[in-house]
Amino acid sequence: MSLLTCTIAAIPGADPVARAAARARLDQLTMPPWALGRLMDAAERLAAMTGNPRPPLARTAVAVFAGDHGVCAEGVSAFPAEVTPQMMFNFVGGGAGINAIARISGASVTAVDVGVAGDLAPIKGRYRDERVRPGTANLARGAAMTREEAVRAVEAGIRVANDLCLGADLLAAGDMGIGNTTPSSCITACLAGADAAAVTGRGTGIDDAAHARKREVVARALALHRPDPADGLDVLTKVGGLEIGAIAGFYLGCAAARKPVVVDGFIATAGALIAQALCPKVVDHLIAGHRSVEPGHRIALSKLGLDPLLDLGLRLGEGTGAAMAFPLVQAAGRLLTDVATFAEAAVAGKTA
Repeated sequence: MSLLTCTIAAIPGADPVARAAARARLDQLTMPPWALGRLMDAAERLAAMTGNPRPPLARTAVAVFAGDHGVCAEGVSAFPAEVTPQMMFNFVGGGAGINAIARISGASVTAVDVGVAGDLAPIKGRYRDERVRPGTANLARGAAMTREEAVRAVEAGIRVANDLCLGADLLAAGDMGIGNTTPSSCITACLAGADAAAVTGRGTGIDDAAHARKREVVARALALHRPDPADGLDVLTKVGGLEIGAIAGFYLGCAAARKPVVVDGFIATAGALIAQALCPKVVDHLIAGHRSVEPGHRIALSKLGLDPLLDLGLRLGEGTGAAMAFPLVQAAGRLLTDVATFAEAAVAGKTA
């Protein structure tokens, strides 16, 4: 069997026994019932994800997947395509937003080339080379990639997850790719059954004219390709991105390893929609780190059934919002490992 098929077959659902054990302990902690609210909800889900009522969460890792997009030729981005390879240099140099934020929780940052259309030879050996092709085709004119390339992109993400899960307990995927909110809008419109205009935002900060053009491009691409929402690989092939496919694979790989993974912003969530289409059980292993300002992000999160931990007006990507949420997720885990029950602490419980 292929790596993708084997990985999907290995993904378990939420563990009801671990969930029940966590719930029982949380109900007995030295505090009023469910006094820490959604943090306690997260603790219960963490136990179910990992199959462990006291899940380890100390070691954190972020993989940033990069790829270029032919649709930039349609004028849908405020930044030129050459920024993608330039940011790869920034990631390995430690100067990007994700590098700064990852240091807060001590997370490792691995930059991964899945489809950068640029020369990365000067930093060879400092990033992970999983390049499928140098950028996608223009999805407004033809399919973004072939189905075989879509599978290769997803399997690249699985391989990265398999390696990082060996040394990490809590993970996140980030993205880098000028123009990638356009394929993310296409994916969200298709898989969430939403209106193209409703899911298409301003990305890197485009003006009104470019925003109108971007909405038209998304609607035109969906009408041209008619991607099948029942087939995640068809959607990825026709209107996706190489880094988006790799992010989907990363989620699948983490889920198969029973490692919780925090979902970042709009592009990372588009990857989660592809992963959900490939294997619905993957959602049992995902935590929404934040809600971005992109209008499609709220719609995508709703399709996944995930409630984000943070809402800070972010729109950077790179995994920054997910990495910001790492300490909150770790705090949820600490409720299960560090807080005493009434019996353990010899504290009187609630009176009848």
